[in-house]
Amino acid sequence: MAEAIRMPLLSDTMKEGVIAAWHKKVGDTIKSDDVLADVETDKATMEVTPYVDGTLLYIGVEQGKAAKVNDIIAIIGKPGEDYKSLLDAPASAPAAEAQPQEQAAPAQPATAPVAETPAPAPAAQPQQPLSGDATVIRMPLLSDTMTEGKIVAWNKKVGDIVKSDDSIADVETDKATMEVVPYVDGTLLYVGIPAGQAAKVNEIIAIIGKPGTDVAPYLAQDGAATAQPAAAPQQEAAPAATATPAPATTPATTEQPAASSDERLKASPLAKKLAEAKGVDLHLVKGSGDNGRIVKRDVDNYQPAAQPAVASVQPAATGAAKAPATVAQPVVTGQEGHVDHPLSQMRKVIARRLAESKFTAPHFYLRMTITMDNAIAARKAINEVSPVKVSFNDLIIKAVAMTLRKHPEVNSSWMGDFIRENQHIHVGTAVAVDEGLIVPVIKFADQKSLSQIAQEAGSLIDKARNKKLQPQEFTGNTFTISNLGMMDIDEFTAIINPPDSCILAIGKIEATPVVENNQVVIRQLLKLTMSCDHRVVDGAVGARFMQTLKAHLENPVTMLV
Repeated sequence: MAEAIRMPLLSDTMKEGVIAAWHKKVGDTIKSDDVLADVETDKATMEVTPYVDGTLLYIGVEQGKAAKVNDIIAIIGKPGEDYKSLLDAPASAPAAEAQPQEQAAPAQPATAPVAETPAPAPAAQPQQPLSGDATVIRMPLLSDTMTEGKIVAWNKKVGDIVKSDDSIADVETDKATMEVVPYVDGTLLYVGIPAGQAAKVNEIIAIIGKPGTDVAPYLAQDGAATAQPAAAPQQEAAPAATATPAPATTPATTEQPAASSDERLKASPLAKKLAEAKGVDLHLVKGSGDNGRIVKRDVDNYQPAAQPAVASVQPAATGAAKAPATVAQPVVTGQEGHVDHPLSQMRKVIARRLAESKFTAPHFYLRMTITMDNAIAARKAINEVSPVKVSFNDLIIKAVAMTLRKHPEVNSSWMGDFIRENQHIHVGTAVAVDEGLIVPVIKFADQKSLSQIAQEAGSLIDKARNKKLQPQEFTGNTFTISNLGMMDIDEFTAIINPPDSCILAIGKIEATPVVENNQVVIRQLLKLTMSCDHRVVDGAVGARFMQTLKAHLENPVTMLV
């Protein structure tokens, strides 16, 4: 079955993309994780991955030309397969609709009571997948480190009409919670992964097509289960839904009808996830967002009502009547207990990648103390004329970028059987978020002014904390810094962030007495520790880098020369 590869939506403002380069030509064998083409958007140049195996049958957009979002740019399938139906699908749609509609009436009652019809079904309807009646929606690759994504919420249900630019689901990756857009119009025929569960990259999560289209051939070709087992949970859900209102008259189940109204509940994906982790019923939380939408701060500030506490005190009070020795109550607080927190996608990747880094890259550490008196004075002067406030972190980013320009060996990556020396300088800054750690990247930092770095860093950090970062904003780093000085940390060592070969750990600036010219004076000192991958950077190379960095920070004017 041939698959149409469409121009993806690679940024929230993208309308079209220019094919910067094709990496494959018609007739080439394609793997699901191959890079098919480079697409230039309004934000960056990004890679297009097909997510399917096969042969490249058709290229619809020439290199250097643009295609609108959702336009067909290529078709992949079996060698010699007829793919013209995919290109002509809009023209042939009315004719194709007539036959399924006639067959849909007998098909619907037959599928429920008859369990022995799966055998003839695939034989009777093998043409439907080839006619373009349905499109498979797979778990997209939303970051360079993503291996699976968790469905935080489905924004559509089976049977709903879907537009090409609708958000059908919210997916939590290792970096952020992002929306899945189908890029096709139709009806949601199949949901493969329930909310709260994870799917591997390229796994089928949904199928969209014409009403009445049989999804079994699509699932069978992918090696998934047949359509009837997938439909069984839906059939079981119907009696479950009708059963819940019945006991609603009893006091014990009065909360169940509220739980069934999740579809009407207005809450952000992050608020829903946080509420689930804290065990908070969102129906009891008052939203402060637009139109009463519940956001993260509402869950953070939520205080449970007093009634449950009163109810829990009553048994204690009756027990106290029997045994007036209330002194024993504090012993209850000494009971052992624990809470198991499920791993988020971000935490899983942090654990995997940093463990790989620590146990495969031979780390060594270089420590240096910087006198920051001149940098403090320079920052004060800069902020008097800068349109945005420049922080010490921004100064260090600039200093690191200028130092990397003089020491390109540090701006390198270990690639297994060769070392890649990067000619561009992209500095990543580790940012702590609720779920873990993410590294927004200041690209071409050596070519930007301090005010540009400050403005971009502030915007990226804000996006990171609100889970709004786009993939191009947290990938491509060639060097990383991690700053804990604002948390009153003197110094620390950091684990290298692949594919970098070094990471710089920054402590706090502290007034310290030092001896100069046989006199004790007070200087503002900063302690830096650089972790180096010894496979790429030797001790002398790292030491020279630190010396140049020290010179830039102790005399910031040198960064302007």
